[in-house]
Amino acid sequence: MGRTTGAAEASERNNTPRTHRWRRVLLAGLITGALVVPLSGAARPEIPAPAPAAPAPVTAATLDETYAANRANAAEASRMAAAHGNRERAAADRAMADPSRDFLSFDGRGSGLATEVFGDLARAERVAVLVPGSDTSIDTYDRFRDAARALYQRLAREAPQDTAVVAWLGYETPGTVSTTVATTGRAEQAAPKLREFIRQLRTLTDRKPRVSLLCHSYGSVVCGRAASHLDVDDIALIGSPGTGADTAADLRTAARVWAARGSDDWVAEVPHVRLDLLGTTVGFGTDPMSPSFGARVFAAGDGGHSDYFRPGSTSLANLARIALGETSEVTHG
Repeated sequence: MGRTTGAAEASERNNTPRTHRWRRVLLAGLITGALVVPLSGAARPEIPAPAPAAPAPVTAATLDETYAANRANAAEASRMAAAHGNRERAAADRAMADPSRDFLSFDGRGSGLATEVFGDLARAERVAVLVPGSDTSIDTYDRFRDAARALYQRLAREAPQDTAVVAWLGYETPGTVSTTVATTGRAEQAAPKLREFIRQLRTLTDRKPRVSLLCHSYGSVVCGRAASHLDVDDIALIGSPGTGADTAADLRTAARVWAARGSDDWVAEVPHVRLDLLGTTVGFGTDPMSPSFGARVFAAGDGGHSDYFRPGSTSLANLARIALGETSEVTHG
């Protein structure tokens, strides 16, 4: 009996590395399939739109002029999309041209880019910048806007005079099912744009505002790539598949690095690995929720991947505390 048991234990020990290798091979095959299998019907005709507006350089004094120029550009984009027969895009552009909306930038070409402001940016002493994840475009913009607006409403109740929220759709996000969502390519393209935006944001006020970067899903990969050159106070990684860094220290930022994940978020099932496949690095490495990563983990409640900014949620309350600088009040996960 003892000899049989010992042999079984030895066999199990010997098979463990082999099992891990096969798991990695299987994972590589699955991810490779996701990357190289053609996506039928993924391409669509380009929707015509004007080139972005070119107002005077943005300063606190020219914000209203910038907002007006971008609303006018969105209105023209709506007319062009309608003439092209794309009623959905025409409606989305028309909504962005509403006089109540304030955009620092707008580009209706392709999937579209936009940077929307909630609050008085020139007077704000605390600014939260949201960076979205995959499948965010002008066509799906409302869900991203709802998140930013929910945060602004929460902040405005607590500090009505000196807070602003910026919804930064400043990069072409990957599709959730696409050849780009499992690699850092789009994030590397986006990182210098995010760095430049934060630099410009700092010039819009003499108040030296506290700036928090709230990065959702693939947006956390963007923030990870940009972190070392960002003048921000806090970086919150929510629903993150990883950042491409092994530890928070590897991000080389002076900002506090936070992480949270809802208990019903499917991203918890994403393998946290980095593999070299066909000359491309696939995956984003260490889970930001892992103790080995070293982020400040905070509570996000029982929400799913799209619930971090749900009004009344634990995650929204904690994100508001981070944005307000009330870090001692953040509840930990």
